[in-house]
Amino acid sequence: MRLFALGSSHVFGEKIAAALDQSLDALEERAFEDGEHKIRPLVSVRDEDVYVIHSLYGEEDQSVNDKLCKLLFFIATLRDAGAKRITAIVPYLCYARKDRRTKARDPVTTRYVASLFEGVNVDRVVTVDVHNLQAFQNSFRCETIHLEAQKLFIAYFQRIIKSDESVVVMSPDIGGVKRAEQFRDRLSAALSAYVDFAFMEKFRSKDVVSGQAVVGDVEGKTVIILDDLISSGTTIARAAAACNKMNALRVYAVATHGAFLTKANEALQQKALVKIVVTNTIQTSRLNETLAKEKLVVLDIAPLFAEVIRRLHRGGSLVSLLDIE
Repeated sequence: MRLFALGSSHVFGEKIAAALDQSLDALEERAFEDGEHKIRPLVSVRDEDVYVIHSLYGEEDQSVNDKLCKLLFFIATLRDAGAKRITAIVPYLCYARKDRRTKARDPVTTRYVASLFEGVNVDRVVTVDVHNLQAFQNSFRCETIHLEAQKLFIAYFQRIIKSDESVVVMSPDIGGVKRAEQFRDRLSAALSAYVDFAFMEKFRSKDVVSGQAVVGDVEGKTVIILDDLISSGTTIARAAAACNKMNALRVYAVATHGAFLTKANEALQQKALVKIVVTNTIQTSRLNETLAKEKLVVLDIAPLFAEVIRRLHRGGSLVSLLDIE
């Protein structure tokens, strides 16, 4: 087995490698003055089972498109070098939110990204908590493996929720209701206690979010707002403020991916939010140091990816890891 991690995903890759009790394989990344680049493995990959780790989110020095292009070119290079099987490990998959047309002549970028992966002849794509699971599964013709972070979140709340607390799981919009209901059911089983459910209305027009109505009772209860991604933080902030107005006891924000764009530092400051719980699929350096120290909890999801890689390489079953019911 060969294991590579590109660019800023090296730290996450090292965590995966450590869990597998091996080292990352060496590669060369070179950037040229004209903006072009090349990446090549520095070890033989002929007839090898190869795993490439790269989380596709934008950074100050590298756009999403830069990262995607580098990953695709490296996969193609591995194929030319004789790799037997290539699996892309993509903790955060870019363009997953643009999965349908909402306006005339809109692109369906999720499908186009899938075509790019297929174009370089990747065998398999592994990711976690995409925005729309059905769209993800229907876009790719190669094998896809979709992981969930819910077990990590449940383990976290099992440690901190008291036996006499009344808990509510909330979806910050109607689109996330199914995800939140699934989490509510699993958390209820883990706590051996009834967990209530609520959701909030949300309207978006030209990137302006509105809607204030909350369906469900949150008064005097601990509220867990669950989403797949925190980007600008405005959706979470609206939901937290509404819960606070309805006299919730305390409010947690939970999301697999913490992008924390510029507005998030302002939006997530509000006192209504006790903690913001995310995984390390995206580096959280955009969140200011004070806010991160006071409220941010980052759960390590690398061991889950490591176990998936181990079972894929050995031909083991993934059913228990995929939360398929």
